[in-house]
Amino acid sequence: MIKKIVVSLSLLFSLTSLAQEGTSSPYSFYGIGDIKFKGTVDTRSMGGLTVFPDSIHLNIQNPAHFASLKLTSFAVGGTYANTKFQSETTDGKARRTSLDYLAVGIPAGKFGIGFGLIPFSSVGYKIQSLTDDAIPTFSRYTGVGGVNKVFAGIGYKITKQINFGANIQYNFGNIETRNLRYLETVQYGTRENNFSDLKGFNLDFGLTHRTKLNEKLSLFSSITYSPESKLKLDNSRNIELIQFSVNGNITPIQREEIEVDNTEIKIPSKLSFGTGIGQPKKWLLGGEVTLINNSVMSNRFTDIDDAVFENSTRYVLGGYFIPNYNSYTGYLKKIVYRAGLRYENTGLVLQNKSITDAAMNIGFGLPLSGTFSNVDINFEYGKRGTKYYNLVEENYFNISVGLSLSDKWFVKRKFD
Repeated sequence: MIKKIVVSLSLLFSLTSLAQEGTSSPYSFYGIGDIKFKGTVDTRSMGGLTVFPDSIHLNIQNPAHFASLKLTSFAVGGTYANTKFQSETTDGKARRTSLDYLAVGIPAGKFGIGFGLIPFSSVGYKIQSLTDDAIPTFSRYTGVGGVNKVFAGIGYKITKQINFGANIQYNFGNIETRNLRYLETVQYGTRENNFSDLKGFNLDFGLTHRTKLNEKLSLFSSITYSPESKLKLDNSRNIELIQFSVNGNITPIQREEIEVDNTEIKIPSKLSFGTGIGQPKKWLLGGEVTLINNSVMSNRFTDIDDAVFENSTRYVLGGYFIPNYNSYTGYLKKIVYRAGLRYENTGLVLQNKSITDAAMNIGFGLPLSGTFSNVDINFEYGKRGTKYYNLVEENYFNISVGLSLSDKWFVKRKFD
């Protein structure tokens, strides 16, 4: 039954992940868009903490954790995002629903194998303005697309305490942005259309360590490193003379192709290290720091010069608590209660101001009766950017739901 569910969800995910609009942020105009993937729902509930080696939950962020799996695991998750935008002069709201990841992990003795698909970044915004000049000017800026990752990785248990792992990822996608301007007293307007097709490879490496401090307590440590890589972009641009119809539709009157250079965007190197202390299957408290060399980032087109990038740092503090993992008398005692905090400067600098992002998370792991599977739920509230300096402040509330199905798939039948 579980295998049929996995196949059905995989088909659904593959059909929708490439076409979805996973963000509504105007900041997604820059670079390769808004970085959407921040971990599976269970790790996001702890602010993004990844130090704990779970035997039934699939940890995608550190491939060394693949070697800790005891059961074949299938993970899928999605998010409903509700965002309020504010500037000094106006405000607005947006809602988005997106699929976040699909992955499978398979234990194989001292080895563990993982593979899947992640919508990594997303471009999705629609901004309209009308000036109050004597001759009003109508402007509209829209963007869609993003970058997806197909990954495959392996983890190896070097000793009982140490795991090592590595991932290879193929990145692909496309981004479309359109800028429209229209004077009310002029019959025709203009629209600039930009298109980019992206592709490239990158690698991830991970190491985990577990030490028993006494009969109950253990110390967990982890480190991941992603070397710098490149995305190749095939770019094109055209300028259209357009006309608005009575019902608001746009009709192109004339189009001219503009020659632009193909470009490369560097995916920055990333180093993450963390540690945590706790009693397995009871509680855990840990922290994690991630250093990202975002200063090597650039925009898709060389004529975009109103944004720069800086190195960024992400701080995470989180953990979980289980009242009684083996309780037979109360379901509430078996629920995993999670919480976490996250703070980072995103690496994007506009108007000489660093764009920061801070969030708090509360989550629950709901075990499915009679199985090792879980439904994970996360509630996230956060703020990004500022409403001053002609920028935009985003206050967001996200609800994420993840399904983690774990079972023994490759068992030889004794009886037919």
